Amino acid sequence: MKTVRFSVYRFDPSSDKKERYATYEVPYKTGMTVLDGLLYIKERLDHTLAIRYSCRMGICGSCGMTVNGLPRLACYTQVKEVGWSLKVEPLRNHPHVRDLVTNFDEFFKKHKSVKPWLVRTDSREQESPTSQYLQSDAELEKYIQFSYCISCGLCYSACPVVSSLPEFPGPQALALLYRYLADSRDQSRSERLKIVDEAVGIWRCHFAGSCSQVCPKGVDPALAIQLLRREMMRG
Repeated sequence: MKTVRFSVYRFDPSSDKKERYATYEVPYKTGMTVLDGLLYIKERLDHTLAIRYSCRMGICGSCGMTVNGLPRLACYTQVKEVGWSLKVEPLRNHPHVRDLVTNFDEFFKKHKSVKPWLVRTDSREQESPTSQYLQSDAELEKYIQFSYCISCGLCYSACPVVSSLPEFPGPQALALLYRYLADSRDQSRSERLKIVDEAVGIWRCHFAGSCSQVCPKGVDPALAIQLLRREMMRG
């Protein structure tokens, strides 16, 4: 039977030997994902392995980790597409909690800072709606791809600017800000632009493009950031 070798990063803050790699041999089955292999390890080989996952369908975004050097969703990544020897590590740019689990507190703090909701002046209408906020297909097209983000943190992990400048909002937050800025139903243009118009804001993006490369949903955060810069220049 064909086997897959998993070299898994292990980190236990309560242990004297905090960082190490453990190697496991996992029998391969057709259609096996990285998450399938890790669950086999946890259930049959090493119950102490800490991982985070939920939907197993590439929707919730909770099983993000670094596989052979690239941020990926473990449930979405087929073993046969990556190789028969896997090095699995936690996502970079997120504080480690244990093994493959990372802390997303700072990530979601930046997420919330861009006000990821529609801001309207007609508060009474929002509380007690009497009709719909209609949009044309052209208006929807301006932002729809950026609404597919599942907040998995892969783009944040791949961003070289976040690595060197932790205060940088990151591609997910910036793309999300543009998603609402481009939404014809939103009425807070100037307020949104002020949020990231600072030295450690949008102007610090180096346009490496790594964020768009790793997105499992096909979102292009690098494009959103460039479009947001254009809106900044327009004022």
